[in-house]
Amino acid sequence: MTETIRRTDRVRASELVGRGWLNTGGEEVTLEDLRGKIVILDFWTFCCINCLHVLDEMRPLEERFSDVLVTVGVHSPKFDHEADPDALAAAVERYEIARPVLDDPHLTTWQAYSARAWPTLVVIDPEGYIAAHLAGEGHVAGLDSLVEELAAEHEAKGTLHRGDGPYVPPEPVSRTLRFPGTAVPVTRSLGAEDDAAAAGRFLVADTGNHRIVELDADLETVIRSWGGGPQDEAGAASDGGEKGHRDGPGAAALFTEPQGVAILPAEVAAQVGYDVVVADTVNHRLRGIDVAGDRVITVAGNGVQRLIDSDRVAQEQTAGVGSLGTDPLEVSLSSPWDVLWSPAAGTLIVAMAGTHQIVEFVPTTGELRVLAGTGLEGLTDGAADEAWFAQTSGLAVDAAGDVWIADSETSSLRVLRTAQDPRAPQVETIIGEGLFDFGFRDGDPSQARLQHPLGVAALPDGSVLVADTYNGAIRRYRGEHTAADGTTVPAEVSTVARGLKEPSDVLLDADGSTLLVVETNAHELVRVAIPEEFLTVDEGAMQSQRPSTDVAPGELTLTVGFSAPTGQKLDDRFGDPTQLKISSSPEELIVSGAGSSEGLTRTLQLDPSVDGGVLHITARAAACDGAPGEEIPMHAACHLYQQDWGIPVNLVEGAADTLQLDLRGVK
Repeated sequence: MTETIRRTDRVRASELVGRGWLNTGGEEVTLEDLRGKIVILDFWTFCCINCLHVLDEMRPLEERFSDVLVTVGVHSPKFDHEADPDALAAAVERYEIARPVLDDPHLTTWQAYSARAWPTLVVIDPEGYIAAHLAGEGHVAGLDSLVEELAAEHEAKGTLHRGDGPYVPPEPVSRTLRFPGTAVPVTRSLGAEDDAAAAGRFLVADTGNHRIVELDADLETVIRSWGGGPQDEAGAASDGGEKGHRDGPGAAALFTEPQGVAILPAEVAAQVGYDVVVADTVNHRLRGIDVAGDRVITVAGNGVQRLIDSDRVAQEQTAGVGSLGTDPLEVSLSSPWDVLWSPAAGTLIVAMAGTHQIVEFVPTTGELRVLAGTGLEGLTDGAADEAWFAQTSGLAVDAAGDVWIADSETSSLRVLRTAQDPRAPQVETIIGEGLFDFGFRDGDPSQARLQHPLGVAALPDGSVLVADTYNGAIRRYRGEHTAADGTTVPAEVSTVARGLKEPSDVLLDADGSTLLVVETNAHELVRVAIPEEFLTVDEGAMQSQRPSTDVAPGELTLTVGFSAPTGQKLDDRFGDPTQLKISSSPEELIVSGAGSSEGLTRTLQLDPSVDGGVLHITARAAACDGAPGEEIPMHAACHLYQQDWGIPVNLVEGAADTLQLDLRGVK
């Protein structure tokens, strides 16, 4: 199966319909306007880490074929907040999206192109016909050869038109902070300063300016910074900051969208030679800052996004709990989002958003180790090596040493229980239901709902605060406890503050009576007084609104299409290189056929007594560079293709008894 990924049938592309356009100078764009260009429709949603990976994967492709290729971002939201046009405009600015973007809040164009997962890529040829339909990330190598083929074919036919596309860049905006991600208090002297001088200051991941800054207690004055390129006298980065990966002096070093920051204990810093660890998210690395030496170094990560790391694919297709090795610069990471020093463990804890895992990094030995998470996306509790997460984001550690996690894509608050038995940690969900369940509801934690939280803080009184990002709120969880009068108070979720613009982090200020909130879309840190009485809000529980598919009860044949791109072939050296993992909500929907097995075809038995539910499907395939009919070379580059789907289904007598999905290839 080494044929090209092009479709063999001729299907006319549907018109692009939505609420409006961004990055086009206010102009509408039609398929007729794009005739003569190769068009890639990138169906995305700005909460999705895999979608953000694809944005970065596609940039070199778009630059190389800039005169023949137009990429259109079709924003089809998963969460209610993402349908807000102002939130979408902020996301387009935040992620520096240099392409036309169609706002598709009602999933009109999504449905027209039969998209079923974020991200989905649809390639349209210069005559307006669909050439390929792809799901997931890691497709750039195949797209490169496909675009090259289409360009040559249509140039020969006279149907290719070279020249600029409809993208109109926005005016650059300079801000002191630009979409800050997280903040931590400066808890000890950094460099030559004494503790008194450092008191009240904060280290901030100034994500949109691609730098780390130290802010004074007024939350406005920049004391010093690392990365981001040139800045003005007030400390604002020029034109949104300079991004990249470069070690060296603070002024010359470069980061790309750093999200998390942690200060090491003084004794550890003295051993390793750096004071601060940065989650350099889009560079897929951990960086170290030696404050006294004004030096930035790379301490972990080889810069390759782990999900598409060819060396990892050649060795294994899954990465469960256990050591990743003690040579951290040779290990591939995937979008490290937050970093946290755990006094109880004496190590650095990393939220590895791209692989949906919690990872441990030991600065003194260089060992990287997966603490929890199978690498599959979803919400499953239990033993750390069996747990599923979905875009692990903010981290906090409580007095007992348990690690609290804002698991953003499941809109959940979860905890890794390590205090009772560090050798056998357990994962527990406190708030949250699943990948497509969210809302704004206080009260009983089992019924409470969040919406894509990114930050979390454990307080001295045992309560936990959550930066409930897409609800624009700070929420509070307090477990069952004994009141001063001896009565038992049940566990409860409440609201501390609301009306914020995508708060992504929260922490208790030094005075103990105010909160410090990183208000990302307001480009600032703000102080919020802790109220005497907390709010109780109930705006309901919601689910992502995706079209349902009618299928017949009883036997259902599921097939996932995959064709390796030109120049690659399935890696069958060690057996079948494809795998399906299938489950359902409710669990009783599937009578038989659930679980993991090799192959991309599965026969399921669906219970006729169940009206419907959601099929959770994960497909994987491994392919390596190689010529048709020949053995794969020993050191060939290999590629892992993976996608997760949540397919809502209705069981209807007489409906189709087959379900076809595309991982990569022809329907």
